[in-house]
Amino acid sequence: MSELDDFVSQTAARHSHATTCVRNGDPTSFVEQLSTHDPVTLFPASQPAQLGWAGVSQAIRRVASVYAGSDVVAFEVVAAGVGGDLAYLVGYERAASSIEGGAAEDLVVRITQVYRREGGEWKLVHRHADPGPGGSAGASHLRQAMRDHKDD
Repeated sequence: MSELDDFVSQTAARHSHATTCVRNGDPTSFVEQLSTHDPVTLFPASQPAQLGWAGVSQAIRRVASVYAGSDVVAFEVVAAGVGGDLAYLVGYERAASSIEGGAAEDLVVRITQVYRREGGEWKLVHRHADPGPGGSAGASHLRQAMRDHKDD
């Protein structure tokens, strides 16, 4: 297996698990995959951009607080690359998820994630997520929930 194949298989599986946990209200696995060495950045689909581990990890905790009862997040990799100690994944996350205890809604976001190799492990240093052109009802509901919980 090539370095790229190894990166994609391991990182995509870890990402799917961590994102599924977030969509079930538990941010722990996602926060653990974040680099603790700046720069760490987040351009989320549902709240303001964040810079630095503390802000990014808090934003992940905040979004997890409005989720519950999600299907397993399917992560479709569209493109990936590895070069030295940097790597990236581009793709789509798809799952039906409950937001604020409501009925599960399909929520699809396109994502770009950048990783840095630290101590032999790939750590997430940047995430950009958005619903894409036309948006989605699930993404709109998530944005509203995050506006309602902006002081949490």
